[in-house]
Amino acid sequence: MAVRSKNTWILIIFIFSGLVIGGLLGDLATHVDFLNWLSYGQEFGLESPIVLNLSFIKLTFACMIKINIASIIGIVIAVLIYRIF
Repeated sequence: MAVRSKNTWILIIFIFSGLVIGGLLGDLATHVDFLNWLSYGQEFGLESPIVLNLSFIKLTFACMIKINIASIIGIVIAVLIYRIF
C-alpha cells in the first residue's frame, strides 16, 4: 500500500502566499476603524542596506520583514488548507 506524501514546496508556497495576502489585508485594514487591530505588528531587518563594492561590481543587500496579525492569520489559514488537501 503506497503512502501519499505531500510536497514541502507546496507548503512553503502556501505559507508565503498566506503571509503576503495577510500582510496586504492588514495594510488595507488600517483605514477601517473596527479592523485596524489586524494591522498591529512588528517590522524588523536591516535599517540601512549593506553595500559590497568589488570595484567591477557593486552589490547592495537589504532585507526588511513586516509581520502583522493579519499575516499570522493568513499563515494559519494556509497551513489548514494544506492539511485538508
